[in-house]
Amino acid sequence: MTAAAKSPAKSPAKSSAKTLATYAVIAGAGLLGPLVLPAFTTQFAFLWVMVTFALTWDVLGGQMGYNSFGNVVYFGIGMYVCAVVQVAPFTDLAEYNSAYGTQDIGLTSLQYYAGLGAGCLVAALVAVVVAFVLGSGILGLRGHYFAICTLGLGIAAGEIAAGIDIIGAGSGMVTPLYPGEIGTRNRFFYYLCFALAVVTFLALRRLYAGRFGLAINAIRDDEDKAEAMGLHTTRYKTIAWCIAAFFLAISGGLVGNIVGFIDPTDVAFAGATFGVWMVLMAILGGKGTMWGPVLGAAIFHVTQELFWIYLLGWQRVALGVLIVLIVVFFPQGIIGWLRERYPHRFGRRIEAASGEAEEPAQ
Repeated sequence: MTAAAKSPAKSPAKSSAKTLATYAVIAGAGLLGPLVLPAFTTQFAFLWVMVTFALTWDVLGGQMGYNSFGNVVYFGIGMYVCAVVQVAPFTDLAEYNSAYGTQDIGLTSLQYYAGLGAGCLVAALVAVVVAFVLGSGILGLRGHYFAICTLGLGIAAGEIAAGIDIIGAGSGMVTPLYPGEIGTRNRFFYYLCFALAVVTFLALRRLYAGRFGLAINAIRDDEDKAEAMGLHTTRYKTIAWCIAAFFLAISGGLVGNIVGFIDPTDVAFAGATFGVWMVLMAILGGKGTMWGPVLGAAIFHVTQELFWIYLLGWQRVALGVLIVLIVVFFPQGIIGWLRERYPHRFGRRIEAASGEAEEPAQ
């Protein structure tokens, strides 16, 4: 009797049922979270923002093998563009920012919601254009040259924003007030962040399953051979960065309104925090997989919140230790570790009858 006969692989129907059950549990938790634990609604909202961070970084860093430290640029662009679109149609932007947040422009509910929707859309489009321009110029670089270049982008963007007076310069910019109660406001932005994370996950899963996924994986595995086979690698790399920029810009618009204040270096283009956390969350969960960034974001965010509660004053030190532990002990991530240790459960299965491969834990 063969090994395949002794331990047959699970049928596609069982695998699909398991996947649907996983989706149902996550959807249920996401929808009921702020209702069951309303005091943690804002923290839950940032959890979904972190999931979006990790997923979008993994487009380049995991699926394509290009480690970028500049994705925070598109997050910051989205934050500023969304705020400008919300404010500019109703008052003079320079005057509004010169008042340092003391001027209430008195938006109605319709004006606020329309401005937020238009702001997020315009922010996403602007970020895609910027990603296309930057990507066409610097995605010809490889390895550590590309990583260093993207690190410089984040720093430069923060300094440039801090020098533009019309958006508040170094003093920052205050976003419009939400026209409703604070509890309603928190739930509103929570569900927007949750919806964005879900859409990002499903969109990327669909893209990875097609030609685009094969192309960027080929670039990761051997870019020279991919080019020799006729693949337009720079084109695909630029498209990948534009996709990441699209979702990051929308998340930036939402976070700017959640926080209520946009600082150019500590919030919008915060490379030392958001920019680094994107990388760490994907690595912790397992870069190059679908569920790895989600798992890594959840663990990292919960751990960080616990540090802020129980290690106040030492939270930065504890976070630094966590970063070292992630890099040293989980270079392949949790999903990679599980696949190596339990390949029969988390590795790639080969169906004995049809010869089709099944990926149970991505």
